[in-house]
Amino acid sequence: MKRPMLAAALLAAGLSQAYATDMIITNGKVATMTREGSYAQAVAIKNGLITSVGSNAQVLKLKKPGTQVIDAGGRTVIPGLNDSHLHIIREGLNYNAELRWDGVTSLKRAMQMLREQAARTPDGAWIKVVGGFNEFQFEEKRLPTLEEINEAVPDKPVFILYLYGLGFVNRKGIEVLGYDKDTRYKDGEVELGADGKPTGLLVAKPNAMVLYSTLGKTGALPREQQLNSTIQYYHEMNRLGVTSAIDAGGGGQAYPDDYAVSLELAKDGKLTVRTSYYLFAQKPGKELEDYQRWLTMTKPGRNEHMFYANGYLTEGAGENLVRSAADFENFLEPRPEMPAQMESELEPVLRLLVKNRWPFRIHATYGESIERDLAVIEKINREMPFNGLRWFFDHAETISDEQLARVKKLGGGIAVQDRMYFQGEHYWQRYGAQTRQMPPIRKMLDMKMPVGLGTDGTRVSSYGPWPSIYWAVTGKTAGGMSMWQPKDRLTRYEALKLMTQGSAWFSGEEKQKGQIAKGQYADLVILPKDYFSIPEAEIKTLESALTVVNGRIVHAGPDFARYSPELLPVQPEWSPVKAYGGYQNQ
Repeated sequence: MKRPMLAAALLAAGLSQAYATDMIITNGKVATMTREGSYAQAVAIKNGLITSVGSNAQVLKLKKPGTQVIDAGGRTVIPGLNDSHLHIIREGLNYNAELRWDGVTSLKRAMQMLREQAARTPDGAWIKVVGGFNEFQFEEKRLPTLEEINEAVPDKPVFILYLYGLGFVNRKGIEVLGYDKDTRYKDGEVELGADGKPTGLLVAKPNAMVLYSTLGKTGALPREQQLNSTIQYYHEMNRLGVTSAIDAGGGGQAYPDDYAVSLELAKDGKLTVRTSYYLFAQKPGKELEDYQRWLTMTKPGRNEHMFYANGYLTEGAGENLVRSAADFENFLEPRPEMPAQMESELEPVLRLLVKNRWPFRIHATYGESIERDLAVIEKINREMPFNGLRWFFDHAETISDEQLARVKKLGGGIAVQDRMYFQGEHYWQRYGAQTRQMPPIRKMLDMKMPVGLGTDGTRVSSYGPWPSIYWAVTGKTAGGMSMWQPKDRLTRYEALKLMTQGSAWFSGEEKQKGQIAKGQYADLVILPKDYFSIPEAEIKTLESALTVVNGRIVHAGPDFARYSPELLPVQPEWSPVKAYGGYQNQ
């Protein structure tokens, strides 16, 4: 792709001057990530790029009048985190309306938050908990019951999404939705009680359409508040040390309409996470028409959306290329079989993409699905050689060694996420204890394949990056269950590399970001604790003390409060974000 050269040209032309401030960070334990164990003391930044890395004495020679000098106070400095699979655009539209249980450590506290939020939520608005948690993170090791939810909030509608398996709706919510004994979904169930009325439990069997559809009926923020919500969510990502993300599209995220808010903010220079995105086909059986239309509207590698720090760029197609080719990771139910027509629907879409040199990604959880996907991919490659075209599988929990070899031969990569951190217990309960690493990250690294680490936040997994890194280092679930053999665990350097430089491959930016080195983007994070030496359990609660994107400070914690940028007040007034923030690290 031509994107790196164009991006560098834009920066060299001074188009980032509005953001960039000459800056030197001194007295740091600067993990350059150029190799394991490589540390420096200081970093110099000019016009959004790193210009020097070395000792305090070396770098301070570059100080000029007006240079901002920040003393890291011995803290660890790392490249900004880069989530290779995040639904950041969709969550931006909804963040301010959601009560997040991400990181909450007890059900008692979660239910207290639910009651408190109900008290401040106006009539007519829903109280929504939309993923990012499971019962194993709670001290009680269980989910709330419908009785408890109804008791906590009897008079306002509540919707709670649990993974992609269950939804909980209180009695008031059922009334507002108008669900009754005749409510039906093709791929899901509205559970009925002995009295023939909906209990409030929604069950995905195996598809989550009943959950998606119900969530879609709970209302959306008005446009002005979506703008505010997106800004708040990007700042939340900065608080956690995220400076880049690759958006994987998602159900209900149609292009271009649902991208308009983020595009507007990008054009105004108000987004603080470099964002690349893939286009996700929405209509089953009509996917080819979507991509044919999008080919006339946009083009991968074109940089008209490179606005200063915000690499807001169309990358390619996926993770849903055609609905029939996407399996489903609901481990509360048996593995679904992809329909017989999958190949006949996937092949013309892939042919169109390869012909037009569009990078693509494919959602695939199971080896059985990957086998069928690969057969189509290999057929097309024989007739229309990929020749370096970037493509990859998302998830790939049960991919085989033989399939990995075929992916590598085709020049593909694997984007992995911590879904087993949230669902490992359910997988073991259904399929028994496993000795093979899922996904087999160690094998991928041994084969020197492109691997990027992410979260798949926000509707199943949390958007918090540090639990994902903790999972990669320990192989443990949120409930503390060890799923990996010791030989498969990643070193802290390996795990961090996968969510920095590793993820950059998936947007074609592996030469521009992921290291603290001369010429790289000036995206870096000062941590309050040393990631490389703290106890493992503390990794999952890390956040940023100071975050820099494109040479500009976008987040400052208590230790650097004097550098804190001015933040917009949260809208609406009753937003859960105003009361609790986002990811709960306390």
